[in-house]
Amino acid sequence: MEKKRKLKPRENVVSFIPNGDFYYNKALQALDREQFEKAHKYLQRAAELSPEDSLILMQYGVIKMELEQHDHALELLRKAHSIDPDEPEIVLFLAEVSAHLGMSDEAGKYAKLYLELDQQGVYAEEALEIIDFSEQMKEQPTSDEPQDSEAVYLQEKARRMMEEGNFKEAIEQFEEIIQDNPDFWAAYNNLSLAYFYLGEAEQARALLHQVLKGNFGNLHALCNLTVMAYYEKNKEELEELLELLVKIQPYSFDHRYKLGATLALVGRYEEAYKWLRSLQKRGFEGDPGFYFWLSHAAYFSGRKAVGKSAWKKLLEIDPDKEGFEPWAHESRVTNPNAIEQNREFIVEKLESKYRSDRLFGLFLLGKTIHKQEIIAHPGWIDVDEYSSMEKLFLAYALEHEFDAQDKSILPFLRAMEASDILYMQSMPISMPNTFLFQMWFVLCERALDENYQFKNPKALVAAADYMYKSSRMKSVTKKSVAEAYGVTTTTLTKYVNELIHFLPGFDA
Repeated sequence: MEKKRKLKPRENVVSFIPNGDFYYNKALQALDREQFEKAHKYLQRAAELSPEDSLILMQYGVIKMELEQHDHALELLRKAHSIDPDEPEIVLFLAEVSAHLGMSDEAGKYAKLYLELDQQGVYAEEALEIIDFSEQMKEQPTSDEPQDSEAVYLQEKARRMMEEGNFKEAIEQFEEIIQDNPDFWAAYNNLSLAYFYLGEAEQARALLHQVLKGNFGNLHALCNLTVMAYYEKNKEELEELLELLVKIQPYSFDHRYKLGATLALVGRYEEAYKWLRSLQKRGFEGDPGFYFWLSHAAYFSGRKAVGKSAWKKLLEIDPDKEGFEPWAHESRVTNPNAIEQNREFIVEKLESKYRSDRLFGLFLLGKTIHKQEIIAHPGWIDVDEYSSMEKLFLAYALEHEFDAQDKSILPFLRAMEASDILYMQSMPISMPNTFLFQMWFVLCERALDENYQFKNPKALVAAADYMYKSSRMKSVTKKSVAEAYGVTTTTLTKYVNELIHFLPGFDA
């Protein structure tokens, strides 16, 4: 079942207007050059242009199998089979993908059909292996959950909807599955997550407690409750759940992965490393999520070489994760008690009713080691509710590349340059220093609203620092502050006079 598939060339295909065949042959050329990402894109386009071509759908499904996207592959191959039910290769690939998804009865059925259609076929030996696999699975102890292959398939389809952000559609699908399969606990767990990501935490918790009532000790439900307690800062519940989780000794790969990822997310890196590393040692290849959490667990438990090796593997699978490595902000973390590493403080600012506070929170988001988990939380960052200014701050925190030639955003870029200068002068940020930053982002908010140009970032920071200190200390002088920032007292005075107009109440 591990044999690599190759696309079959189509003969005598000449087209000047791009159609399904055109992109199919482009995919062939890309594969010959080992350009697999291009091949995938060409096959996707071919399938869009020729949605009833069974050969294109089959080969697109094969590529999805190679990418470990088995649920999508099954969907494509099922459609191809409905169009051409007597094509042996489609049937064989249906057997193979069904086996990968654990649908052993379906796998055996399709493998036998393949041999009926083409007993001496190229994949006859592989079909016999799948039949043997299916028979062996029948001898295994039965699971507590339904073995209805259609329910498993629909759940994978709904889970993919959820991963794509289509939570409402996923909820409808999960609820239909549960209605027909009231003991399918995996569907309950996924439904709970969908509700949680929509912000309906109470409904999510109710579903998880329903799972635990019907299937006591369900590990996925316990882990999901732990994640919710962590995000909601319910320390008492979190400690109770963690006390239970660290005592669990899971056997299956799926349970070890879930437990390890959950423990890594909540910062229990030593225990997380134990389970995730045990999977890797047993040959588990894993998906991007596995390597992401293994890297974090290894790095923060002192196994830096393993952490970097896991991250390298992750980037091979998902290059977009570059910049999110656990050591990205290592040079900034000089004090674990610094405000920029205080997740609760940052979230408090992000959830503030005052926009200047939210701007401060978004700025800190770009400096914290908690960036990934804050972004991942369904309720802490609501882009749809953000003003244009907040969206710019978020993009800056996420290291978006701005066009420095775009004059419309130059004031914003200079304001962020000034903010970074202030940060470099103050890092790590202590609690007393937060008041200086809060004042600065009030000034930023009002100045950007009035299209102030922020032409001299260094002098502006010096001016803000002087304004803050002089309001609290009689001994502070313009000369001392100007020298600290490398500007003249005349320049400092000029920008104090400009910034003071943006103080709340100054123009009242």
